Amino acid sequence: MAELSRLEDDLKTYDRLASRLEEASILQSLAQEEDDEATGAEAAGVLAEVESSLEEAEVRTLLSGEHDEANAIVTVHAGAGGTESCDWAEMLLRMYLRWAERRGLKTELVELQEGEEAGIKRATFILTGRFAYGLASTEKGVHRLVRISPYDAAKRRHTSFASVDVVPEITDDEVPEIDPKELRIDTYRSQGAGGQHVNVTDSAVRITHLPTGVQVAVQNERSQLQNRAVAMKILAARLAQRAQEERLKELQELRGEQMEIGFGSQIRSYVLAPYQLVKDHRTGVEEGNVEAVLDGEIDQFITAELRRRASRVARVTGR
Repeated sequence: MAELSRLEDDLKTYDRLASRLEEASILQSLAQEEDDEATGAEAAGVLAEVESSLEEAEVRTLLSGEHDEANAIVTVHAGAGGTESCDWAEMLLRMYLRWAERRGLKTELVELQEGEEAGIKRATFILTGRFAYGLASTEKGVHRLVRISPYDAAKRRHTSFASVDVVPEITDDEVPEIDPKELRIDTYRSQGAGGQHVNVTDSAVRITHLPTGVQVAVQNERSQLQNRAVAMKILAARLAQRAQEERLKELQELRGEQMEIGFGSQIRSYVLAPYQLVKDHRTGVEEGNVEAVLDGEIDQFITAELRRRASRVARVTGR
């Protein structure tokens, strides 16, 4: 049924584009026959809409990975730097939530660890919708912010870092076997805004997988049982991703090659002072409207990275 839904979605996209293209053709013919500039302008508008939709459809063709159509689990971590980095992490979180809203993707914030003075130390949300993981995976890495610090009385320029981690939400048949004896489960009271139940009961859950040290905390749901179920789902996804990365690392070592982008690599810089510019270091794409980017307009960076990945795969496979 899931596969049928995806195919129907693709067919609807095709039919809609074909219909709009035919409409543009008819309008253009009428404009030429009657020498009507208004109708010609309307035809141009419809054609521009079709062109934009075709670009979006092209992006879909770049999302053919094993988990690209899956939901995503996204975690934002503040880097070293105290309040500055915590504030930057919160700005990044807002950027992704606004981006998801623009694309019609649903978000569920399941963990939020606030900074001591401002911002957040860490936040995790589940991104739901078709191609959620394929799109969000392009944001994995370290993000750098340069600005005049609002927390510095001397108004000096500061550099802050935050990292973004993205794993696919896996299906039931992909869940790795987890021995309950290898888990440490702690409960505690939730932090921050969340209604009357927050800080009243020990409903928040933290699960630690002892062999790997992978840790998951969830505090969003009203009951401890619900939080535990969500935490186990995230833990399974992270362990599955870890196993996949270890297999890839082994293959790379056998080939004698280094991965192009390793953990901790800086993928993008956001400069607010002394000039304004966002630059993606993988693709070279630049955007001067930093405010728009921080408000969620990041599709140009995502599309460029997807095309870079496709080009790299084509070079390796010869296709």
